[in-house]
Amino acid sequence: METVILTRNGSALMPDPTTPPDFLMTPARGNAMGLTLLLGHGSGAAMDSGFMDAMANCIAGQGISVARFEFAYMAARRSGGPKRPPPRIDGLLDEYRAAIRALPTQGGLLIGGKSMGGRVASMILQDLYADGTVLGGVCLGYPFHPSGEPDKLRTDHLKDLSAPLLICQGSRDPLGTRDEVTGYGLAPKVALEWLEDGDHDLAPRERVTGLSQADHLAAAAAAIRAWAEGLAETRKAL
Repeated sequence: METVILTRNGSALMPDPTTPPDFLMTPARGNAMGLTLLLGHGSGAAMDSGFMDAMANCIAGQGISVARFEFAYMAARRSGGPKRPPPRIDGLLDEYRAAIRALPTQGGLLIGGKSMGGRVASMILQDLYADGTVLGGVCLGYPFHPSGEPDKLRTDHLKDLSAPLLICQGSRDPLGTRDEVTGYGLAPKVALEWLEDGDHDLAPRERVTGLSQADHLAAAAAAIRAWAEGLAETRKAL
């Protein structure tokens, strides 16, 4: 996997564990689509976690470039600051918008992320789609509710969404199982790709399914490619 480390003015950086780069860029390989997917991380793991590295590599292998960025609270942990929890979700919306404005990219843009990062992207998606900034959104394990609190839903904005959104979800995700999500009444523009027996990291139980997390990440990446191709066909027809 080739990952390029960039500052927000587009210059390259040497890796430095104490100074987080503004973006990690994983260029598309193979049959490139001319798209970049900007990913935000989950609440507890940084943009260079094992999941984010593996997912970026799989998506890039499907011909979609991947850019990753870090929210300020997570970046602060690298410099030895206290391990604070993320701020309230509303406090992250402008940070995501700022990353979009600063991202040095060409071609079409998709936004999304892992868990919390995907939730943030989905909350700003409608306006950015309406003004032509982005083509759609991708969530990798959407946190439909907090763990163990199925009545505290985070779905209001997903019920009338008119921007294309793909959610890749493990069928036994404790933050939203397939049985739970089926009854949420999500908008028609919200597409769901279910990964059988996957948890919140899309990992199945190998003894149950015969599949590994790597298998599911590859399947999710292929689903993202197919969904993005559908977006392109829809745009051509307009």
